[in-house]
Amino acid sequence: MVIYLQKVIINPVYGGIESGVVFGNIIEKDFNLEISKKIYDNLKKLGVDVYLVRDDDRTLSDEERLQIVNSFLDNNDEVITLSNMLASGNDAGAEIIYALRNDDDLAREISNYIESAGQDILKYYQLRNPSDTALDYYSIIRDVPSFVESIIVSYGYPSNSYDNSFLINNIDALAKATSDAIYDYLKRINIYVVEPGDSLYKIAEKFNTTVDEIKELNGLTSNNLDVGDELLIPKPKYPNNDNNTGNNFFNYTVEFGDTLYSIAREYNTTVNVLKEINNLNSNILQVGQVLKIPTRITNEDTSNYIIYTVKSGDSLYKIASTYGVTVDEIKNLNGLSSNLISIGQVLKIPSTTNNNQTNYLTYIVKSGDSLYKIANLYSTSVDEIKNLNNLTSNNLSIGQVLKIPTSSSNYISYTVKSGDSLYKIANSYNTTVSKIKELNNLQSNNLSIGQVLKIPIT
Repeated sequence: MVIYLQKVIINPVYGGIESGVVFGNIIEKDFNLEISKKIYDNLKKLGVDVYLVRDDDRTLSDEERLQIVNSFLDNNDEVITLSNMLASGNDAGAEIIYALRNDDDLAREISNYIESAGQDILKYYQLRNPSDTALDYYSIIRDVPSFVESIIVSYGYPSNSYDNSFLINNIDALAKATSDAIYDYLKRINIYVVEPGDSLYKIAEKFNTTVDEIKELNGLTSNNLDVGDELLIPKPKYPNNDNNTGNNFFNYTVEFGDTLYSIAREYNTTVNVLKEINNLNSNILQVGQVLKIPTRITNEDTSNYIIYTVKSGDSLYKIASTYGVTVDEIKNLNGLSSNLISIGQVLKIPSTTNNNQTNYLTYIVKSGDSLYKIANLYSTSVDEIKNLNNLTSNNLSIGQVLKIPTSSSNYISYTVKSGDSLYKIANSYNTTVSKIKELNNLQSNNLSIGQVLKIPIT
């Protein structure tokens, strides 16, 4: 049967003149396409509604990929985009990047399956945009509709000898692991298996839907069921959020078929937040159980702030540092009289886009960074960065948010070095190949070492 409730759109990264990582016998664009086709074939055989962004060796810009993804969307309220790629650098192992708007269920599922196939897992994580930490870094995650669950799988580092050999010899196993993980994830959230004593009426009542909706969704012409039949269940109808308990929460009563994942997805939160604010030690729920759900801030102009849900270990100072604002600004915006906050509490965070200081961008420190390296990257100096951020030493911590001074112009200069491509440079500076080409009057994607480019800045 086809799992109509959720499409899978597979995006092989690079292609055409953009080769990606080239090391030994591995050319990334070819690897990405090959494993994408294998995953496509596997999911197709399993009955999944699946599509490929590219099925040949052609160059696609970020904008073109997004257009293709959007062309596959109709009125589906659940879609997965899977981008397949490799990594460059000196690490080893697979990495999975998932969207800020989603929890880690799918990323963890894929990680477990890939690890079972024999590949080490380096990490699965979310990656924020340095220019606006409320946004995802990659456009294929950031710029798709919010109902799309977008995930990126990097299968390993070709420059690492173990990874190189594993990638070459185990591409079928990796493709099967990824497709099996996605299929099991889809079944878990979409499929109900008929049990002894079930009827369409009983099932409809359990899931707060109707017999006609179940029959229409599954193409049934009669009410007859057999034990073991798999049924797609229409999305549950949740009650109105009018049972507010104050303190930024409302009560929700668990119904049959509910999971922490489905509740978190419906109310724009995460499984981890629900577990923390309800003191849950497992994902098991009972029908009739009452959960506290963090409220969403609605019916307001949110152009001057972003929404943040407090998690375990947070403090106002930590949150303020992450978003480049002050504790007092957060307290004033939220009407707080003290620094005490609670897990699951919803806060408004002032947007830095309206800051009086306009000639800087924000940068999140990552592993291996130094002030000297960052200053060189953005054509500024260590002292200018220290002055703008009130730093008294050169010490940095991973995840720290820095303001980076820029000129009054809307671009910086970049000198092309060995291994560079327009795609790689565009990704590094959170822009697009098309914008770089337009700003530099380039007619092709070819670059020369030592060539000086203007890079548009956000």
